[in-house]
Amino acid sequence: MAKKTARASHGTPAVVALEKAGVTHSLHPYEHDPSSDLSYGMEAAEAIGVDAPQVFKTLLADVDGKLVVGIVPVDRQLDLKALARAAGGKKAAMAEPAAAERATGYVVGGISPLGQKTRHTTVLDESAEAFDVVYVSGGRRGLDVGLAPADLLTLTGGTTAPIARV
Repeated sequence: MAKKTARASHGTPAVVALEKAGVTHSLHPYEHDPSSDLSYGMEAAEAIGVDAPQVFKTLLADVDGKLVVGIVPVDRQLDLKALARAAGGKKAAMAEPAAAERATGYVVGGISPLGQKTRHTTVLDESAEAFDVVYVSGGRRGLDVGLAPADLLTLTGGTTAPIARV
């Protein structure tokens, strides 16, 4: 029975985690175009019809030897120094894609902050607080989920900080 529920929910650990927690959310599937010149996040924003500052990408960085999740608007970049400070570290570098995939259980372009294999320190850019709903990857390319920023923070154990830059 659980498998049927998971399939009905698009079968990703992120969506299953939302449903299990009873969090109000919306699903936004779209057809991912591998030939698109847009980044995964900008493609998602365009496909679901939401302004880019309200759609967030999930990035992993190595902060002093530990993986840390940074969630920033798709039209911005992750400020590694700010992420290191927010995570209580000194130095940060982007994680290798293969390491990010192993640590989260998701593929690049579909990494969700929700339902990851291992819970990591998570920092959400403070700009998310300006919205009632933010959109993040639902755990695969071609699926975003909308939820309240407070719920995202609760489910990830995350904090907010100014970690995005133009």
